[in-house]
Amino acid sequence: MNLNQKQSEALKKFAPQIESFSRPALVWVYFLLIPMALAAYALYIQVVDGHIVTGMRDNVVWGLYIANFIFFIGISYAGAVISGILHLLNVEWRKPIIRVAELITVIATIIGPIYILLCVGRLDRLHHLVIYARLQSPITWDVFAISTYLFGGLLFLYLASIKDFAIYRDATELKLQGWRRRLYAALALNYQDTPEQKKSIAVSMNLLSIMIIPLAIIVHSVLSWIFGMTMRPGWHSTIFGPYFVLAAIYSGTGVLIIAMWIFRKVYKLTDYLQDKHFINLSYIMMTLAAAYGYFTFSEYLTDWYSLEKWNGEVIAKLFDLKEYGWWFLFANIAGILLPILVVAVPKLRQPNIITIAASLMVIAMWVKRYLIVVPTLESPLFPIQDTRTEFVHYSPTWVEWALTLGGIATFLLLFTLASKFMTIVSVSELESEKHA
Repeated sequence: MNLNQKQSEALKKFAPQIESFSRPALVWVYFLLIPMALAAYALYIQVVDGHIVTGMRDNVVWGLYIANFIFFIGISYAGAVISGILHLLNVEWRKPIIRVAELITVIATIIGPIYILLCVGRLDRLHHLVIYARLQSPITWDVFAISTYLFGGLLFLYLASIKDFAIYRDATELKLQGWRRRLYAALALNYQDTPEQKKSIAVSMNLLSIMIIPLAIIVHSVLSWIFGMTMRPGWHSTIFGPYFVLAAIYSGTGVLIIAMWIFRKVYKLTDYLQDKHFINLSYIMMTLAAAYGYFTFSEYLTDWYSLEKWNGEVIAKLFDLKEYGWWFLFANIAGILLPILVVAVPKLRQPNIITIAASLMVIAMWVKRYLIVVPTLESPLFPIQDTRTEFVHYSPTWVEWALTLGGIATFLLLFTLASKFMTIVSVSELESEKHA
């Protein structure tokens, strides 16, 4: 393929990134393998001894695992919705950030469902989900929705990368092993940048963008129905569908900002991941924060005002500083107010400050997922007497924390490996990019 000046400059810039692993990169990979090894040992302990090694018991049957599942599926929205919408609207500034968003979608969707498997007591019966699937169950819907969503995300990433694979295949600027060039040649599908091929990819990307946005909404709506279709206090609500979807897009935007900041620092990509990209995404984050704050206020206001017995117990736990009050306070201040204040003040609209706000917001959104799951399960619908405290109150064990850290480390490792396989900024998209 013939490259223009901007593409040639970009390829030279990214050459060290994808040609080999530097010593710092290898140290980083080895560092990530430590929590992953600990997680593998924790998984072995859980499989051998059963769920007794976790904090989950008769009442609190879900805990960290489900909170992690909701969180990872949520952040996958960064690519599906944000990149899909920006692609359809043909927003020019999206081009340097689109690959980061797409990678977040695919990697998070791979890791998220693993936490569901960790909640299954009999993994040897996992195939029963397919053989004895019940269409009445939202869990069955969730299995098919997430599988379809993952396939769509992979296809979206692949279609957007075909041009780049062709560039890697032909570029003399890259010093690659023969097997890598052959792999890129196979993935490029004989792409030669002809007008017909350009048109085919453009049409396919547009169609897939149109499909993947509603698919992403369906996935998180189905996930919310697992909660909303129960009679549990704090869960039985019609607001959960749009509430979960909005929260997912919001947290995904935060993770996208964090990932952009890290790659900008590590690979010195100031010329590509510019301040305007952080500022534009911060506007999206502020808008979503305001909308998410409205949904949060509506959810708790209606529960508090009606003050039904069991809903009142959950609200009391969330407001009580001796139980979940501090967590609840942090989730709402760092997760709603802080991003709005940072973006609203012009002097604070700087990449570093925006990233700090986004980081605190992402942590707060994870805490929010935890608060959705645990306090409700700790509020049984029937009075319980003469039972052990640990059967009613949930406390995560080292096994659950190890598997949680292992999931985060796996997410970072897959992102690192992906950045060594393809440029983190799409070179082919720079053909009409106008740098500010």
